[in-house]
Amino acid sequence: MSNSDYKARGMPRAAILGGSGAGERIGQAGGAVVKILGLDEAGRGCVLGPLVVGGFLLEGEDQAPLREAGADDSKVLSAQKRAEIREKLQNLGQGHLRRVEAIEIDAGNLNELEIRAFLDLVRCLQPDKVYLDAPVNPRGIPKLRERLIRESGVLDWVVEPKADATYPVVGAASIYAKLARDAAIEALGEVGSGYPSDPVTRKLLSEMLAKNEPLPPWVRSRWGTLEVLKQQRLF
Repeated sequence: MSNSDYKARGMPRAAILGGSGAGERIGQAGGAVVKILGLDEAGRGCVLGPLVVGGFLLEGEDQAPLREAGADDSKVLSAQKRAEIREKLQNLGQGHLRRVEAIEIDAGNLNELEIRAFLDLVRCLQPDKVYLDAPVNPRGIPKLRERLIRESGVLDWVVEPKADATYPVVGAASIYAKLARDAAIEALGEVGSGYPSDPVTRKLLSEMLAKNEPLPPWVRSRWGTLEVLKQQRLF
């Protein structure tokens, strides 16, 4: 599907990164092999760059090989370690990505865009079971899970906080998302991490605002950080 096709359907662009091969496989007993999908995101709280949703598709329900390869919450791993683990994961399953650009976030609702990205991956990959690192407060999980079941057609969803640390298949998705997100930020140049608390990022934004020129499309211009910096320039 081309980028224009995705835009026509209102869906983010996709990428498929390595893996053990797509399609359903038949097990030794003649039955279909169960496919499970882990989902997570990176860059939700950033003021610069895209939100990246990662998915990791595994044939079979044994997640132990993923844990042995190092799959875990990407935030507790160094950049080098994440890259090393991804190399191992490529031989164990398929990594998939969706990018939601800053300009899309400015024009829409981040929560809705993220859920749509999750659902798009599920519809494309058609897993039997999905593990998701909950993007909402625990009280909102039952309602979110009901929606995901209704709109995806997949009945078996595990939606939990910190699922990236609990379930290796989600940890694998977390690693793919984080590496892609970091690469997107690095491509922007000397902009810091892109998070509002980063002094390098804040300094860059302050300098941009001082020029009174349109902000680049990779800045989330509706973020509260921008308004705070604008107010600081008044004093």
